[in-house]
Amino acid sequence: MNVVLGGRVLAARNIVAAFALLGLAVLAGCQTASDPIAGISTVDAAQGSRENISSLTAVIERSPNDPEAYNVRGSAYGRAGRYQEALKDFEAAIRLNPGFYQAYANRALVYRQMGDQQNSLNDYSRAIQLNPSYDAAYIGRGNLYRLAGRTNEAFSDFERAIQLDTTDPRAYYNRGLLYQTRGQHDFAIEDFATSISLAPSSAEPYAGRGLSYLAKNDEENALTDFNTALKLDKNNAEAWSYQALVFERRGDNSRASRSYAEAVRLNPNLKSAQEGLTRTRGA
Repeated sequence: MNVVLGGRVLAARNIVAAFALLGLAVLAGCQTASDPIAGISTVDAAQGSRENISSLTAVIERSPNDPEAYNVRGSAYGRAGRYQEALKDFEAAIRLNPGFYQAYANRALVYRQMGDQQNSLNDYSRAIQLNPSYDAAYIGRGNLYRLAGRTNEAFSDFERAIQLDTTDPRAYYNRGLLYQTRGQHDFAIEDFATSISLAPSSAEPYAGRGLSYLAKNDEENALTDFNTALKLDKNNAEAWSYQALVFERRGDNSRASRSYAEAVRLNPNLKSAQEGLTRTRGA
């Protein structure tokens, strides 16, 4: 992911090439953090509250043989970061209903949050085996493949989810990232646009589309997308750096320096922003 600029002021074309490559690496790694624990269950964020877990426990006490009750409470534990308790509930749900593919997929997501990629992969694959039309499991497994560098397998899983007419924006966003890494920016832009239409309040697809516009030297649309990403998420350090790059390309080093500085403030370890700030400060 490191692009060594050496503190030199590069020609605009070289800056774009280096930064675009860096941006693709950044985007390829950022999806994990934004995935909700219970994303597959479509449960509310309040589900992880202590009060809600208590009420779900009461449901289980009344119906101890209901697999769905364990699945829902397991998702609530997952949202609360209580992973071991979540795993126990999913195991209970699967024991009561061995064909409960949603519970396998939810357990896969918890395993992923715990860093247990192999068990996560196994559970997603089992969910797909039980229900080959379960789009969310393809998306979850595709993310594992993508983050592991198994891009062809990842692409196939996102493609399959889209063929199943998924309305999950992550399928299009992640396939867009893969098109982007292949240099197929027109396809990437189309996928990011679809992701935006399905989740217009999410900053990441705007940042992704902006990078593809920038790779096509369409600065105006790129800047519009980076600005929109920042309106949606002012703490997106990468989007501040991408915005700064457009300003730098245009020779507006004062604005570029301010944007790079904000990126560094938000993420002091973001090397691209550090180097951009060095290039533009006082220039």
